[in-house]
Amino acid sequence: MPATFNHTIIASLDGADSARFYTELLEASPAPSWGPFTNISLAGGVMLQFAAPPVQIQMQHYAFLVDDAHFDRAYAWLVQHDVEHWADPQMTRTGETNTEHGGRGVYFKDPAGHGLELITRPYF
Repeated sequence: MPATFNHTIIASLDGADSARFYTELLEASPAPSWGPFTNISLAGGVMLQFAAPPVQIQMQHYAFLVDDAHFDRAYAWLVQHDVEHWADPQMTRTGETNTEHGGRGVYFKDPAGHGLELITRPYF
């Protein structure tokens, strides 16, 4: 069987708050939670687990591929919730999206400060 991505733990200051943020933005489903983890489920059975780390949170980058209709809904959600966003990872083009790689993209941060990216076309 070829390897597939199954789950990851995302360090968060408040697992429930982070799970809610990702669930609304990514149109994900809640998943059974246990122990220190608040879990959500993405397409293909991929689980995101949110938990407070025992050490200072180091910023990570997570990119999500969505279709054009989802991108429009997610971007409207970002604007409606006053989430600062950028067209570039250097955070110089505030309040914009990009059209690189043959699709659209946007960068922003989650409640714990992780760098997120939504794209409508894969890079390869």
